[in-house]
Amino acid sequence: MIWLMIVMMAVVVFMSRYWFFEPKLSFKRLEKIQGLLEYCAPAVLTAIIAPIIFLKEGKTLNLNMDNPYIIAAATACILIYLTKNTLLTVIVSMGIFLLMNELI
Repeated sequence: MIWLMIVMMAVVVFMSRYWFFEPKLSFKRLEKIQGLLEYCAPAVLTAIIAPIIFLKEGKTLNLNMDNPYIIAAATACILIYLTKNTLLTVIVSMGIFLLMNELI
Protein backbone atom coordinates (compact mmCIF):
# COMPACT_ATOMS: atom_id res chain seq x y z
CA MET A 1 0.00 0.00 0.00
CA ILE A 2 2.87 2.39 0.81
CA TRP A 3 4.56 1.68 -2.52
CA LEU A 4 1.32 2.33 -4.37
CA MET A 5 0.99 5.72 -2.65
CA ILE A 6 4.61 6.61 -3.49
CA VAL A 7 4.11 5.69 -7.14
CA MET A 8 0.83 7.59 -7.33
CA MET A 9 2.43 10.70 -5.79
CA ALA A 10 5.32 10.45 -8.25
CA VAL A 11 2.88 10.24 -11.17
CA VAL A 12 0.95 13.28 -9.92
CA VAL A 13 4.12 15.33 -9.48
CA PHE A 14 5.49 14.28 -12.88
CA MET A 15 2.24 15.02 -14.73
CA SER A 16 1.81 18.41 -13.09
CA ARG A 17 5.24 19.45 -14.36
CA TYR A 18 5.01 17.71 -17.73
CA TRP A 19 1.72 19.41 -18.52
CA PHE A 20 3.27 22.88 -18.17
CA PHE A 21 6.61 22.29 -19.85
CA GLU A 22 5.89 19.99 -22.79
CA PRO A 23 5.61 22.21 -25.89
CA LYS A 24 3.80 19.57 -27.98
CA LEU A 25 0.73 19.54 -25.75
CA SER A 26 -2.12 21.73 -26.92
CA PHE A 27 -2.25 23.50 -23.57
CA LYS A 28 -1.94 27.23 -24.22
CA ARG A 29 -0.20 29.05 -21.38
CA LEU A 30 -1.08 32.63 -20.65
CA GLU A 31 1.80 35.04 -21.13
CA LYS A 32 1.53 36.16 -17.51
CA ILE A 33 1.84 32.58 -16.23
CA GLN A 34 4.77 31.94 -18.59
CA GLY A 35 6.47 35.06 -17.23
CA LEU A 36 5.97 33.85 -13.66
CA LEU A 37 7.41 30.42 -14.48
CA GLU A 38 10.69 32.07 -15.47
CA TYR A 39 11.23 33.00 -11.81
CA CYS A 40 10.90 29.44 -10.50
CA ALA A 41 14.56 28.42 -10.79
CA PRO A 42 16.03 31.58 -9.18
CA ALA A 43 13.47 31.41 -6.37
CA VAL A 44 14.24 27.78 -5.59
CA LEU A 45 18.01 28.33 -5.75
CA THR A 46 17.73 31.34 -3.45
CA ALA A 47 15.67 29.36 -0.95
CA ILE A 48 18.30 26.61 -0.93
CA ILE A 49 21.41 28.79 -0.86
CA ALA A 50 20.43 31.67 1.46
CA PRO A 51 20.39 29.62 4.69
CA ILE A 52 23.77 28.10 3.82
CA ILE A 53 25.33 31.53 3.27
CA PHE A 54 23.79 33.53 6.09
CA LEU A 55 23.20 31.07 8.94
CA LYS A 56 25.99 29.74 11.14
CA GLU A 57 25.42 26.05 11.85
CA GLY A 58 21.81 26.52 10.76
CA LYS A 59 20.89 28.48 13.89
CA THR A 60 22.32 31.99 14.21
CA LEU A 61 22.65 34.78 11.68
CA ASN A 62 26.26 35.26 10.60
CA LEU A 63 26.83 38.51 8.68
CA ASN A 64 30.50 38.94 9.63
CA MET A 65 33.00 39.62 6.89
CA ASP A 66 35.05 36.63 8.07
CA ASN A 67 32.27 34.34 6.84
CA PRO A 68 33.76 32.60 3.76
CA TYR A 69 30.30 31.86 2.38
CA ILE A 70 29.41 35.56 2.18
CA ILE A 71 32.72 36.50 0.57
CA ALA A 72 32.47 33.72 -2.03
CA ALA A 73 28.81 34.49 -2.76
CA ALA A 74 29.51 38.20 -3.18
CA THR A 75 32.43 37.40 -5.47
CA ALA A 76 30.23 35.07 -7.53
CA CYS A 77 27.51 37.71 -7.86
CA ILE A 78 29.95 40.40 -8.97
CA LEU A 79 31.80 38.12 -11.40
CA ILE A 80 28.68 36.75 -13.06
CA TYR A 81 27.32 40.27 -13.46
CA LEU A 82 30.54 41.59 -15.00
CA THR A 83 31.72 38.64 -17.09
CA LYS A 84 28.63 36.46 -17.75
CA ASN A 85 31.09 33.54 -17.69
CA THR A 86 29.77 30.72 -15.51
CA LEU A 87 32.92 28.59 -15.48
CA LEU A 88 35.15 31.50 -14.49
CA THR A 89 32.68 32.52 -11.78
CA VAL A 90 32.49 29.04 -10.28
CA ILE A 91 36.25 28.48 -10.31
CA VAL A 92 37.16 31.88 -8.83
CA SER A 93 34.45 31.90 -6.16
CA MET A 94 35.29 28.32 -5.13
CA GLY A 95 38.96 29.26 -4.95
CA ILE A 96 38.17 32.24 -2.75
CA PHE A 97 35.96 30.09 -0.54
CA LEU A 98 38.68 27.46 -0.11
CA LEU A 99 41.31 30.12 0.54
CA MET A 100 39.09 31.81 3.16
CA ASN A 101 38.45 28.43 4.83
CA GLU A 102 42.19 27.81 5.10
CA LEU A 103 42.87 31.26 6.54
CA ILE A 104 40.13 31.12 9.17
